[in-house]
Formats: sequence, C-alpha cells, structure tokens
Amino acid sequence: MDDAQPPVSNIPEYSVSEISGAVKRTLEGAFARVRVRGEITEMKRYPSGHIYLSLKDEGGKLAGVIWKSAVPRLGMAPENGVEVVATGRVSAYGDRSSYQLLIERLEYAGAGALLARIEKLRQTLAAEGLFDAARKRALPLLPRVIGVVTSERGAVLQDIRTTIARRFPRPILLWPVPVQGDGAALRIAAAIAGFNALTHDGPIAPPDVLIVARGGGSLEDLMAFNDEAVVRAARASRIPLIAAVGHETDTTLIDLAADRRAPTPTAAAEMAVPVRSEMLAMVRQFAAAQITALSRHLRLARLQLEKHALGLPDLPALTGAARQRLDDRADRLARALPASLATRRARLALPGAQLQSALRHAIALRRAAAGATLARLSEAPLRARLREARARLEGFTARLEGAAHPAVLARGYALVLDAAGAPLARAAQIRPGARLRLRFADGEIAARAEPAAPAQARLPLGDG
Repeated sequence: MDDAQPPVSNIPEYSVSEISGAVKRTLEGAFARVRVRGEITEMKRYPSGHIYLSLKDEGGKLAGVIWKSAVPRLGMAPENGVEVVATGRVSAYGDRSSYQLLIERLEYAGAGALLARIEKLRQTLAAEGLFDAARKRALPLLPRVIGVVTSERGAVLQDIRTTIARRFPRPILLWPVPVQGDGAALRIAAAIAGFNALTHDGPIAPPDVLIVARGGGSLEDLMAFNDEAVVRAARASRIPLIAAVGHETDTTLIDLAADRRAPTPTAAAEMAVPVRSEMLAMVRQFAAAQITALSRHLRLARLQLEKHALGLPDLPALTGAARQRLDDRADRLARALPASLATRRARLALPGAQLQSALRHAIALRRAAAGATLARLSEAPLRARLREARARLEGFTARLEGAAHPAVLARGYALVLDAAGAPLARAAQIRPGARLRLRFADGEIAARAEPAAPAQARLPLGDG
C-alpha cells in the first residue's frame, strides 16, 4: 500500500517573521502620519525615559509610546484622564503581535479638554491653599525697580514702558521669555525664580515688584500661564507679583496665585506705580494740613501760657521791692553803727568830765587848805578815784572795740555781700544761684548761693 501524500494547496505559506514584517510595512505605509483623538489612560513612565500609554474612546483603545527623544518636544505633559490629539505614526510590535502609535506630539483636544484640565489643577492647588487671600501681599507704594517677565518683542513691553514713564518714571528690569509654545512654562517659572534669587549686595539688585504679562490669545495660547510650575513659582515669589495675562475676560491660574491681577498689561503698570503729579499734590496737601495743625497748636499753647502767666506774681515788682528793702537796711546799718559808737563815746565821756571836775575841785580845796592853815589832805583817795575812773573808761573802750566790725569778723563771723558789695542781712534776700562775696577777718572769697532751709543768725553788738 502506498504511503499517503499531503494534499496539495494553492494557499501561500509564510513564516511568522514574514507575516509580522508584512503587517508592520502595511500599517506604516497606510498610516505614515496620523492624528488620533482620545483620552489618555494607563500612562506609565519608565526609568529609561520612555512613556507608555493608551488612547481610548467609547469604541476602542489604542496603545501608544513616546520615546525619550520625543518627550521634550511633546508640547504638553501627558496625564491620565486628559483628552488629547496625538500626532504620530502607527507601527507594529512583532514580539507581541500588536500595533501601537508612536507619538511625536500631544495637544489638548479642544477647549473642553483644556478647561477640564485647568479646573482639575485649580481644585488641587486651591486645596493646598495657594490661592488663599491671606497669603497675598500688598504692593509697594513707590517701587525703586520694576521687574517684567514677558516677551521682548511685541506691544506688551512697550505698553508697560509707556505707562510707567507717563505716570512715574522708574527703572524697568526685563527678563525675556517665550509666552507660548514648547518650554514656555518652564522659562516663565525660571524667570520668576531668577528675579527672587537676586540679592541687594549682588551686581543687580532685585526689583520691588514683578509684572508677569502677555497679550491676548486663544485658550491654547495662554496655557503656559495655567501650568502648575508657573503657578507655584508665582505663589513662592517673595517679591509682590502682578499677573496681567490676556485680555480682561481671560483668566488663568497665575491670576489666582498672584498678589494682584490686572486685566491688561497697561493696567498692571498703573498698579505698579502711582501718578507722580497726584503724589506731589498729596504731599502739598499733607504739608498744608501739618502747618495748619501746628499753627493751631501754637495758638492754643500761647493762650495757655498767657492764662498761667496771669496767676504768677509780678517778679520784677517783687525783685524791686526786695532790692529797695535791702538798700534801706544797708543805709540804716551804715548810719546805726556810727550813731551807736557816738552814743557809747558820749556815755564814756561823762565819767571823765565828772572826774576832771572832781580833780579841779580837789585841787582848789588843797590850795585853800594850804593857805588857810587847815590840815593837809591825803592824795590817796583822789588817786583811787582816778584809777577807778580810768578802769571804767578802759572797760567801755574794750566793749566798744569788741562790737566793732573787725572784731566781730575776728571771732569767726563773716559778712555776706552781694555782687555789688552791699551787705546782706537775711537769707530771704538771696536768690538761689546768686553770686556772693564772703568777707572774713583776713580777706574775701567769692561764692554762689544754693537752696537751703532759712537760718536765724544775729550779730552780737555788745551792751546797750
């Protein structure tokens, strides 16, 4: 019996590699470059730098891969749940008998997807407190330097310069950045951080206020200012920051994180500096108000002083009266001492006259007795009376000299004189701080009066 022969077929036979290669060539030829819309899911970053993900819609799912070399040029950071339009080419992966989209660029799929992503990020950052009003700082009244983060080309920078020059000219420090496109968000965040890194002791002093601005545009054009890195850099800025992105109706996340939000770049410049003429008018108004208040205060003080002056004694009159009493006492003292000496001399002269009369009478009696044969009288009683009279005279003289001016000073007393040399008999006559002269037995010294309790002192003048 003959061996069975395999049936003959006209179906071509391929190896696995041939089929995989054919499918790969067919897919890459038919879908050389495509744009695929879908929601990102199953995204995963590998240590190699490649990103693997899937795009899905209500009818299917397509695997995708972003090679490490394409990541910097994507245009956006991929996130799960975001609807995007991916640009790339379809290729097959023979080892798994699968096909995938090699993604070269990602874009948000319309305004709805952008707004959804912005809202999701807004809620996340708001939960962290990045938009709290308590964290916002006041703008300086008159900044010395104004920092500007914007494109060096375009009308935005010119509008800011013109407005500041018109209102109150201030130096402007520009940090040029791209305001849209690949890498714009990172450049803007780096510029804000760079301004904050400046120090006052460095070659460039930091500005006192920052303006982050760009002109109007579509939602896609403004997406750099909705980037998380930009929002966090604005909130972390130690320099007060004004955000002026887009037109008045445009709102980005940096507006919520900034210390102030301006509807336009021109409005931001107006917020940054005051109007110089208005400040000068305000200063003049304040100066006038201060002068008026000071004048009123001086008038009130003068009235109070005059009121209190009415209750004070007439010091010139009191001084004049005291001086008059002092002159009177000095004159009386000058006249009293010679009068006292004259009186005492008169009292001493009376015994001497009596003694002389007695002597003459005795001599007469003696002569009469000698001529009339009377008994001779003895001279002893007469001499005794003479000695007694001389002793009394010497006693009166000693007492008079003891009461004299030099003798009183010699006993340790001092004569107080004023600056003009007039004697001062009472402490009430001397004003605190007055210049005095103290006369002692051996000379005079200068002195100054100090306040002290009044003391009673009496100069002994002797008997009578």
